[in-house]
Amino acid sequence: MKIGLCGTMSVGKTTLVNALKELPEFKDYNFATERSKYLRDLGIPLNTDSTLKGQFIFLAERCTELLQENIITDRTVIDVMAFTKAAKSIDYYDAEAFCDAAYKLVGDYDYVFYVSPEGVEMEDNGVRETDLEYRDLIDRIIQLILYRSNHKIKKLVELSGTTEERIAKIKETIFG
Repeated sequence: MKIGLCGTMSVGKTTLVNALKELPEFKDYNFATERSKYLRDLGIPLNTDSTLKGQFIFLAERCTELLQENIITDRTVIDVMAFTKAAKSIDYYDAEAFCDAAYKLVGDYDYVFYVSPEGVEMEDNGVRETDLEYRDLIDRIIQLILYRSNHKIKKLVELSGTTEERIAKIKETIFG
């Protein structure tokens, strides 16, 4: 089972994955959470400054997750595609070619949970971009990619509300 949470920054994806990690229903799962600080400290530009090489590193991380069984991750190839499309330093045609390749991986997820930013305050973790317009741009791009990918995604579910409400929706979706 490959479960990916996607959404713009500061919507609670990592919080959700960390909460799921504590539940007995998910004891047989592997969990992957963001490594942005680690990658930034390696000199890989993030967010609006991202480069094509940096996005390939992020895509490679998502691919290693997709090679695992029973994985729950707080990032998907959809997120990587959105940040690539929004990066100022990546040429439009290069971004399109990159996304065409990444798009082929979208169907590998058994479940994609889109985490809505609605009602969620932006938090500054010292790594992520805190520009609300940029956050909204990433969200719009993710929604567009989800719309275009809907036929490839086995099961797409939107999450909103509190962490507890989101967890209940995930459990209901996966376990019935």
